[in-house]
Amino acid sequence: MTRIGYHASHEQFSPADLLRWVQIAEQAGFTDAMCSDHWAPWSEDQGESGFAWSWLGAALQATSLTLGTVNAPGYRYHPAIIAQAVATLSVMFPGRFWVALGS
Repeated sequence: MTRIGYHASHEQFSPADLLRWVQIAEQAGFTDAMCSDHWAPWSEDQGESGFAWSWLGAALQATSLTLGTVNAPGYRYHPAIIAQAVATLSVMFPGRFWVALGS
């Protein structure tokens, strides 16, 4: 079954705006969302770079959405740190958090 969700672009918008927008997405009928995990904006025009892992905890608490992120351990984070973050959110919000790991 196809699932369509909201993408919270941390490189483009402030964390507070994104939190408000996932709540609005849920009210509009979305059941899923994801966020980017970037160290810095892609360009000067974008100008944002919220910390995805803090934001995910807030968004999971503020909604009933299933949320996730795409992450590439090794460059920015040690894989053990990502494992700890994934495990923490998975225990706190069973069945509602996912992560896609890449390189």
